[in-house]
Amino acid sequence: MVLYQNRTKTGYEQLDEKIAKTKEKKEQLLKVLVFPEIPLHNNAVELAARAKVRKRDMSLQTITEDGTKANDTFMTIVQTAKKTGVSAYKYVIE
Repeated sequence: MVLYQNRTKTGYEQLDEKIAKTKEKKEQLLKVLVFPEIPLHNNAVELAARAKVRKRDMSLQTITEDGTKANDTFMTIVQTAKKTGVSAYKYVIE
């Protein structure tokens, strides 16, 4: 077993390049510790769409146009409830 004195050199070229690039961005990456109120990303729309795509892939699509509309409506309710801290179950039932 070889112990590396310089832990930034792994022997894997691509990994070594990624480590170097990360070190170059160290100051920017650590700003989140100074300003924790800043979101790590600003792409909430993409995250919401990703949830819909995962659901669609798991359920193997819908058969009818009405099923697609119902699925879209339900997913919109669930995602909105999640963002606002409301229980989607209680919203639908009540």
